[in-house]
Amino acid sequence: MKKSLFWILAIVITLALSIFQRMTGPTYPKKVAIELNGQNYKVKLPRSGVQHDEIVKLKGVPSDTKAQIHYRCYPTSDEYTTVDFELKDNELQAALPVQPIAGKLQYYITVDGKDYQADEPIVIRFRNDVPAGILIPHILFMFAAMLFAIYTLLLVITHKKYSKWLKITVGTLFIGGFIFGPLVQHFAFGPWWTGFPLGTDLTDNKTLLSFLFFLAALATLKWKYNKWVVALAVLFMIVIFSIPHSSYGSEYDYSTQQLSTEK
Repeated sequence: MKKSLFWILAIVITLALSIFQRMTGPTYPKKVAIELNGQNYKVKLPRSGVQHDEIVKLKGVPSDTKAQIHYRCYPTSDEYTTVDFELKDNELQAALPVQPIAGKLQYYITVDGKDYQADEPIVIRFRNDVPAGILIPHILFMFAAMLFAIYTLLLVITHKKYSKWLKITVGTLFIGGFIFGPLVQHFAFGPWWTGFPLGTDLTDNKTLLSFLFFLAALATLKWKYNKWVVALAVLFMIVIFSIPHSSYGSEYDYSTQQLSTEK
């Protein structure tokens, strides 16, 4: 198999994994189907907000529809606050009030007297905006690390030389996960690192574990069974990076009014 085909296959797999991780993550908007007069309307309800009131929109829903949004701080047992949707810019809109950094709200909506997501309220977390000059390189380097890792695995499987691409994988993973990663965390929530041993952030922890596996692969490069270590490192990376992004991350504790990285 030609190496050009390896790259095509690696890109396809990487894109598929990236899309899966994004769409299953806790920050991706929740798609909800609303039924009105026998017709379904699909709306997207936000699960991530920056430092301003988050506007929830019922796009496509008839403008004369009566709807409310019910929200409370999360995790608390406070009573829900109810706000009516209002017609603005030809859309039904309601605002969720901005929260402290890493503060969360849980909410559900009522449309034409019917509750949606009341049994499983949506949780939205607020953060600071991350400069594009930091966020974009972080995303690109993490994407590149996954791409190079999969390409390395294909070289291993087909018994071709792979040491160069293993080293490149380790380098891009380090830059993306341990240079730009902490910068993104700092700008978004304040702390630089919220994984082991300081916290339970799955994003930080899975990056750390993956990097350790690749360091082991690099350290045993001259071992005759190194290809198995490399394959294990890549497969481990694929599995843990399929875990939804931003799970168990920083969270504002409303009881102490402090940021918490522990769950």
